[in-house]
Amino acid sequence: MILTLEKFASITSQFKSIKPVLVVGDLGIDKYTFGEVKRISPEAPVPVLEVSKEWDKLGLAANVSDNLNSLGVSSTLCGVIGDDSRASLVEDLLEERGLKTWGLVRDPSRHTTYKERITTSTQQICRVDYETKETIDEEVSRRIQNRIQEFSETHSGLIIEDYGKGLFSEALCQRIIAEYKEKKLLIAVDPSRSTPPLWYKGATLLKPNRLESHMMVEALGYFKERKLETIADILIDKLKLEKLIITLGADGMAMIDTKLSGTGSLKIIPTAANEVFDVSGAGDTAIAAITSSLLAGANLEEAAWVGNCAAGVVVKKRGTALCTMDELSLYFQNLLKIMK
Repeated sequence: MILTLEKFASITSQFKSIKPVLVVGDLGIDKYTFGEVKRISPEAPVPVLEVSKEWDKLGLAANVSDNLNSLGVSSTLCGVIGDDSRASLVEDLLEERGLKTWGLVRDPSRHTTYKERITTSTQQICRVDYETKETIDEEVSRRIQNRIQEFSETHSGLIIEDYGKGLFSEALCQRIIAEYKEKKLLIAVDPSRSTPPLWYKGATLLKPNRLESHMMVEALGYFKERKLETIADILIDKLKLEKLIITLGADGMAMIDTKLSGTGSLKIIPTAANEVFDVSGAGDTAIAAITSSLLAGANLEEAAWVGNCAAGVVVKKRGTALCTMDELSLYFQNLLKIMK
Protein backbone atom coordinates (compact mmCIF):
# COMPACT_ATOMS: atom_id res chain seq x y z
CA MET A 1 0.00 0.00 0.00
CA ILE A 2 1.42 3.39 -1.00
CA LEU A 3 1.98 5.83 1.87
CA THR A 4 -0.42 8.72 2.37
CA LEU A 5 0.31 12.29 1.35
CA GLU A 6 0.42 13.23 5.03
CA LYS A 7 3.02 10.54 5.77
CA PHE A 8 5.06 11.51 2.73
CA ALA A 9 5.08 15.14 3.85
CA SER A 10 5.96 14.13 7.41
CA ILE A 11 8.99 12.15 6.22
CA THR A 12 10.34 14.60 3.66
CA SER A 13 9.84 17.63 5.90
CA GLN A 14 12.45 16.13 8.23
CA PHE A 15 15.19 16.00 5.57
CA LYS A 16 16.64 19.42 6.36
CA SER A 17 16.97 18.59 10.06
CA ILE A 18 18.95 15.36 9.51
CA LYS A 19 22.53 15.46 10.73
CA PRO A 20 25.02 15.17 7.82
CA VAL A 21 25.31 11.84 6.00
CA LEU A 22 28.76 10.54 5.12
CA VAL A 23 29.07 9.22 1.55
CA VAL A 24 32.15 7.04 1.02
CA GLY A 25 32.84 5.73 -2.44
CA ASP A 26 34.42 5.82 -5.85
CA LEU A 27 33.85 9.24 -7.34
CA GLY A 28 34.46 11.10 -10.56
CA ILE A 29 32.97 13.21 -13.30
CA ASP A 30 30.39 12.44 -15.97
CA LYS A 31 31.01 14.50 -19.10
CA TYR A 32 28.35 14.79 -21.80
CA THR A 33 29.24 15.75 -25.35
CA PHE A 34 26.06 16.38 -27.33
CA GLY A 35 25.56 17.05 -31.00
CA GLU A 36 24.15 15.92 -34.32
CA VAL A 37 25.38 13.38 -36.85
CA LYS A 38 24.99 14.47 -40.46
CA ARG A 39 27.62 12.42 -42.23
CA ILE A 40 29.98 9.46 -42.05
CA SER A 41 33.71 10.08 -41.78
CA PRO A 42 35.70 9.61 -45.02
CA GLU A 43 38.57 8.22 -42.89
CA ALA A 44 36.61 5.29 -41.44
CA PRO A 45 32.98 4.05 -41.40
CA VAL A 46 32.11 5.99 -38.24
CA PRO A 47 29.66 8.86 -37.63
CA VAL A 48 30.98 12.40 -37.35
CA LEU A 49 29.40 14.26 -34.43
CA GLU A 50 28.98 18.00 -34.88
CA VAL A 51 29.18 19.14 -31.25
CA SER A 52 26.67 21.74 -30.07
CA LYS A 53 26.96 21.39 -26.30
CA GLU A 54 29.27 19.97 -23.62
CA TRP A 55 28.80 19.81 -19.86
CA ASP A 56 30.36 18.18 -16.79
CA LYS A 57 28.43 16.72 -13.85
CA LEU A 58 29.43 15.08 -10.59
CA GLY A 59 29.39 11.31 -11.06
CA LEU A 60 29.50 8.03 -9.13
CA ALA A 61 29.50 8.61 -5.34
CA ALA A 62 29.70 12.37 -5.91
CA ASN A 63 26.28 12.10 -7.58
CA VAL A 64 24.90 10.55 -4.37
CA SER A 65 26.11 13.56 -2.36
CA ASP A 66 24.69 15.87 -5.01
CA ASN A 67 21.32 14.11 -4.80
CA LEU A 68 21.30 14.35 -1.01
CA ASN A 69 22.02 18.05 -1.35
CA SER A 70 19.21 18.43 -3.90
CA LEU A 71 16.81 16.87 -1.37
CA GLY A 72 17.96 19.27 1.34
CA VAL A 73 20.11 16.74 3.21
CA SER A 74 23.61 17.78 4.24
CA SER A 75 26.43 15.36 3.43
CA THR A 76 30.18 14.91 3.38
CA LEU A 77 31.84 13.09 0.49
CA CYS A 78 34.86 10.91 1.17
CA GLY A 79 36.91 9.25 -1.57
CA VAL A 80 40.06 9.25 -3.67
CA ILE A 81 40.82 11.44 -6.66
CA GLY A 82 44.00 11.78 -8.68
CA ASP A 83 46.40 14.70 -8.56
CA ASP A 84 45.49 15.99 -12.00
CA SER A 85 43.42 18.70 -13.66
CA ARG A 86 40.27 16.62 -13.38
CA ALA A 87 40.75 16.35 -9.62
CA SER A 88 40.59 20.14 -9.49
CA LEU A 89 37.46 20.00 -11.65
CA VAL A 90 35.84 17.62 -9.12
CA GLU A 91 36.60 20.08 -6.32
CA ASP A 92 35.32 23.02 -8.36
CA LEU A 93 32.06 21.22 -9.17
CA LEU A 94 31.58 20.25 -5.51
CA GLU A 95 32.12 23.84 -4.42
CA GLU A 96 29.70 25.11 -7.09
CA ARG A 97 27.06 22.79 -5.65
CA GLY A 98 27.81 23.86 -2.07
CA LEU A 99 29.26 20.44 -1.18
CA LYS A 100 32.15 19.84 1.18
CA THR A 101 35.56 18.81 -0.21
CA TRP A 102 37.49 18.06 2.99
CA GLY A 103 36.82 14.31 2.75
CA LEU A 104 38.72 13.97 -0.56
CA VAL A 105 42.18 12.39 -0.66
CA ARG A 106 44.48 13.00 -3.62
CA ASP A 107 46.58 10.11 -4.94
CA PRO A 108 49.19 11.05 -7.60
CA SER A 109 49.36 7.45 -8.82
CA ARG A 110 45.73 7.44 -10.00
CA HIS A 111 43.64 9.05 -12.70
CA THR A 112 40.57 10.93 -11.53
CA THR A 113 37.68 8.93 -12.95
CA TYR A 114 36.22 10.75 -15.95
CA LYS A 115 33.51 9.25 -18.15
CA GLU A 116 32.65 11.01 -21.39
CA ARG A 117 29.36 10.09 -23.04
CA ILE A 118 29.04 11.15 -26.68
CA THR A 119 25.39 11.44 -27.60
CA THR A 120 22.82 12.70 -30.05
CA SER A 121 19.18 13.45 -29.29
CA THR A 122 18.28 9.83 -30.03
CA GLN A 123 21.22 7.67 -28.94
CA GLN A 124 24.56 7.36 -27.23
CA ILE A 125 27.30 6.86 -29.83
CA CYS A 126 30.04 5.81 -27.45
CA ARG A 127 31.53 6.30 -23.98
CA VAL A 128 35.17 7.07 -23.24
CA ASP A 129 36.48 6.20 -19.76
CA TYR A 130 39.60 7.60 -18.08
CA GLU A 131 40.16 5.80 -14.80
CA THR A 132 42.41 3.69 -12.57
CA LYS A 133 40.87 0.50 -11.19
CA GLU A 134 43.76 -0.90 -9.16
CA THR A 135 43.22 -1.11 -5.41
CA ILE A 136 44.50 1.94 -3.53
CA ASP A 137 47.71 1.42 -1.54
CA GLU A 138 47.79 1.00 2.24
CA GLU A 139 48.89 4.57 2.99
CA VAL A 140 46.00 6.11 1.02
CA SER A 141 43.62 3.58 2.59
CA ARG A 142 44.79 4.63 6.07
CA ARG A 143 44.20 8.29 5.22
CA ILE A 144 40.68 7.48 4.03
CA GLN A 145 39.98 5.39 7.12
CA ASN A 146 41.16 8.17 9.43
CA ARG A 147 38.83 10.65 7.72
CA ILE A 148 35.89 8.26 7.99
CA GLN A 149 36.60 7.66 11.68
CA GLU A 150 36.67 11.41 12.38
CA PHE A 151 33.36 11.93 10.59
CA SER A 152 31.60 9.23 12.67
CA GLU A 153 31.39 11.70 15.56
CA THR A 154 29.35 14.27 13.66
CA HIS A 155 27.34 12.32 11.06
CA SER A 156 24.02 10.51 11.31
CA GLY A 157 24.78 7.68 8.94
CA LEU A 158 27.00 6.24 6.23
CA ILE A 159 26.40 5.40 2.58
CA ILE A 160 28.97 3.05 1.02
CA GLU A 161 28.75 3.70 -2.72
CA ASP A 162 30.89 1.01 -4.36
CA TYR A 163 31.54 1.19 -8.10
CA GLY A 164 34.42 -1.30 -8.02
CA LYS A 165 37.12 1.26 -8.91
CA GLY A 166 39.64 0.20 -6.25
CA LEU A 167 38.73 2.29 -3.21
CA PHE A 168 37.37 -0.53 -1.07
CA SER A 169 39.06 -3.55 0.44
CA GLU A 170 37.60 -6.10 2.83
CA ALA A 171 39.57 -4.55 5.70
CA LEU A 172 38.37 -1.01 4.95
CA CYS A 173 34.72 -2.06 4.53
CA GLN A 174 34.65 -4.11 7.71
CA ARG A 175 36.44 -1.45 9.76
CA ILE A 176 34.07 1.34 8.79
CA ILE A 177 30.98 -0.86 9.14
CA ALA A 178 32.14 -1.88 12.64
CA GLU A 179 32.92 1.75 13.55
CA TYR A 180 29.49 3.05 12.55
CA LYS A 181 27.64 0.01 13.87
CA GLU A 182 29.23 0.46 17.28
CA LYS A 183 27.84 4.01 17.34
CA LYS A 184 24.42 2.66 16.26
CA LEU A 185 24.48 4.69 13.04
CA LEU A 186 22.73 3.71 9.82
CA ILE A 187 24.98 1.99 7.25
CA ALA A 188 23.52 1.78 3.73
CA VAL A 189 25.40 -0.03 0.94
CA ASP A 190 24.96 0.38 -2.80
CA PRO A 191 27.12 -2.58 -3.87
CA SER A 192 29.36 -3.35 -6.81
CA ARG A 193 28.80 -6.59 -8.66
CA SER A 194 32.59 -7.16 -8.70
CA THR A 195 33.07 -6.87 -4.92
CA PRO A 196 32.92 -10.03 -2.75
CA PRO A 197 29.59 -9.70 -0.91
CA LEU A 198 31.02 -10.68 2.48
CA TRP A 199 32.89 -7.36 2.49
CA TYR A 200 29.51 -5.75 3.25
CA LYS A 201 28.66 -8.08 6.15
CA GLY A 202 26.97 -6.31 9.03
CA ALA A 203 25.57 -3.32 7.12
CA THR A 204 22.14 -2.02 8.07
CA LEU A 205 20.79 -1.87 4.50
CA LEU A 206 21.97 -3.41 1.24
CA LYS A 207 20.51 -2.14 -2.07
CA PRO A 208 21.55 -4.30 -5.04
CA ASN A 209 19.67 -4.45 -8.32
CA ARG A 210 18.31 -7.78 -9.55
CA LEU A 211 21.44 -8.76 -11.51
CA GLU A 212 23.73 -7.77 -8.65
CA SER A 213 21.67 -9.85 -6.21
CA HIS A 214 22.01 -12.91 -8.46
CA MET A 215 25.76 -12.41 -8.78
CA MET A 216 26.14 -11.94 -5.03
CA VAL A 217 24.43 -15.21 -4.13
CA GLU A 218 26.50 -16.99 -6.78
CA ALA A 219 29.63 -15.55 -5.15
CA LEU A 220 28.33 -16.98 -1.86
CA GLY A 221 28.15 -20.44 -3.44
CA TYR A 222 24.50 -20.61 -4.54
CA PHE A 223 25.04 -21.02 -8.27
CA LYS A 224 21.59 -22.22 -9.37
CA GLU A 225 19.36 -20.05 -7.21
CA ARG A 226 17.02 -17.79 -9.20
CA LYS A 227 13.97 -17.44 -6.95
CA LEU A 228 13.86 -13.86 -5.65
CA GLU A 229 12.53 -14.80 -2.20
CA THR A 230 15.33 -17.30 -1.65
CA ILE A 231 17.99 -14.89 -2.95
CA ALA A 232 16.77 -12.28 -0.46
CA ASP A 233 16.81 -14.79 2.40
CA ILE A 234 20.38 -15.85 1.54
CA LEU A 235 21.64 -12.26 1.47
CA ILE A 236 19.93 -11.41 4.77
CA ASP A 237 21.32 -14.52 6.46
CA LYS A 238 24.88 -14.65 5.10
CA LEU A 239 25.55 -10.91 5.28
CA LYS A 240 23.78 -10.36 8.63
CA LEU A 241 21.68 -7.53 7.24
CA GLU A 242 18.86 -5.75 9.01
CA LYS A 243 17.24 -4.46 5.80
CA LEU A 244 17.42 -5.37 2.12
CA ILE A 245 16.03 -3.68 -0.99
CA ILE A 246 16.47 -5.32 -4.40
CA THR A 247 15.60 -2.89 -7.20
CA LEU A 248 13.77 -4.61 -10.04
CA GLY A 249 13.69 -1.95 -12.76
CA ALA A 250 10.26 -1.91 -14.40
CA ASP A 251 9.02 -4.44 -11.81
CA GLY A 252 9.56 -2.11 -8.83
CA MET A 253 11.40 -2.93 -5.60
CA ALA A 254 11.53 -6.03 -3.39
CA MET A 255 12.38 -5.64 0.28
CA ILE A 256 12.80 -7.28 3.66
CA ASP A 257 12.96 -5.48 6.99
CA THR A 258 13.87 -8.00 9.68
CA LYS A 259 12.98 -5.50 12.41
CA LEU A 260 9.38 -5.32 11.20
CA SER A 261 8.58 -8.71 9.72
CA GLY A 262 10.49 -10.91 12.13
CA THR A 263 10.14 -13.82 9.72
CA GLY A 264 11.87 -11.88 6.96
CA SER A 265 9.03 -12.14 4.43
CA LEU A 266 9.63 -10.45 1.08
CA LYS A 267 7.41 -7.53 0.01
CA ILE A 268 7.30 -6.04 -3.49
CA ILE A 269 6.09 -2.57 -4.45
CA PRO A 270 5.51 -1.56 -8.10
CA THR A 271 7.66 0.92 -9.97
CA ALA A 272 6.71 4.58 -9.79
CA ALA A 273 8.33 5.41 -13.14
CA ASN A 274 5.82 6.05 -15.92
CA GLU A 275 8.29 7.36 -18.49
CA VAL A 276 11.93 6.31 -18.89
CA PHE A 277 14.39 8.36 -20.93
CA ASP A 278 17.73 7.56 -19.26
CA VAL A 279 18.47 5.33 -16.24
CA SER A 280 21.96 6.81 -15.65
CA GLY A 281 22.40 7.60 -11.97
CA ALA A 282 18.91 6.46 -10.95
CA GLY A 283 20.42 4.09 -8.38
CA ASP A 284 22.37 6.99 -6.86
CA THR A 285 19.16 8.98 -6.51
CA ALA A 286 17.32 6.02 -5.00
CA ILE A 287 19.94 5.29 -2.31
CA ALA A 288 20.06 9.00 -1.39
CA ALA A 289 16.27 9.23 -1.00
CA ILE A 290 15.90 5.88 0.79
CA THR A 291 18.68 6.65 3.30
CA SER A 292 17.30 10.14 3.93
CA SER A 293 13.83 8.71 4.56
CA LEU A 294 15.10 6.07 7.00
CA LEU A 295 17.02 8.75 8.91
CA ALA A 296 13.85 10.85 8.95
CA GLY A 297 11.98 8.07 10.74
CA ALA A 298 10.38 6.15 7.86
CA ASN A 299 10.10 2.39 7.90
CA LEU A 300 11.66 0.49 5.00
CA GLU A 301 8.52 0.30 2.84
CA GLU A 302 7.84 4.01 3.29
CA ALA A 303 11.48 4.80 2.45
CA ALA A 304 11.28 2.57 -0.61
CA TRP A 305 8.25 4.51 -1.91
CA VAL A 306 10.13 7.79 -1.53
CA GLY A 307 13.19 6.31 -3.27
CA ASN A 308 10.96 4.84 -5.96
CA CYS A 309 9.46 8.25 -6.73
CA ALA A 310 12.83 10.03 -6.67
CA ALA A 311 14.17 7.52 -9.20
CA GLY A 312 11.01 8.06 -11.26
CA VAL A 313 11.85 11.76 -11.46
CA VAL A 314 15.43 11.33 -12.70
CA VAL A 315 14.83 8.62 -15.31
CA LYS A 316 12.73 11.15 -17.24
CA LYS A 317 15.80 13.38 -17.61
CA ARG A 318 18.85 13.15 -19.83
CA GLY A 319 22.06 11.81 -18.27
CA THR A 320 23.10 11.81 -14.63
CA ALA A 321 20.34 13.91 -13.06
CA LEU A 322 19.07 15.25 -9.74
CA CYS A 323 15.71 15.18 -8.00
CA THR A 324 14.63 18.31 -6.14
CA MET A 325 12.14 18.33 -3.28
CA ASP A 326 9.60 20.21 -5.42
CA GLU A 327 9.92 17.62 -8.19
CA LEU A 328 9.67 14.74 -5.71
CA SER A 329 6.56 16.16 -4.06
CA LEU A 330 4.82 16.84 -7.38
CA TYR A 331 5.72 13.37 -8.67
CA PHE A 332 4.32 11.72 -5.55
CA GLN A 333 1.08 13.71 -5.73
CA ASN A 334 0.61 12.72 -9.37
CA LEU A 335 1.33 9.10 -8.51
CA LEU A 336 -1.37 9.16 -5.83
CA LYS A 337 -3.89 10.38 -8.40
CA ILE A 338 -2.93 7.60 -10.82
CA MET A 339 -3.15 4.87 -8.17
CA LYS A 340 -6.58 5.92 -6.83
